Amino acid sequence: MATTDAEVERVRALVASIPPGRVVTYGDIAAAAGLSTPRTVGWIMRTDSADLPWHRVIGASGKPAAHLAHRQLSLLALEGVPIQDGRVNIRAARFPLP
Repeated sequence: MATTDAEVERVRALVASIPPGRVVTYGDIAAAAGLSTPRTVGWIMRTDSADLPWHRVIGASGKPAAHLAHRQLSLLALEGVPIQDGRVNIRAARFPLP
């Protein structure tokens, strides 16, 4: 099933709502947007997130993708997100989505 423009806009709005110093997981966004899988959120983020705080969206393990790790962790650290051993402390930094 194709992703609709409305779903893309819901994901974009949710990502835009994450304040500095906080993070959400791909699964958090999928649940809040009514999507069936976090993979859809990942696809949207890969194709349509250049103007969004993409670095505030992290995998459920707290570890960013290898190709983004240095940049993402650096941006999050600048915002005060707790990071230890290359992982975000999701429990401490998770933002509750509506």
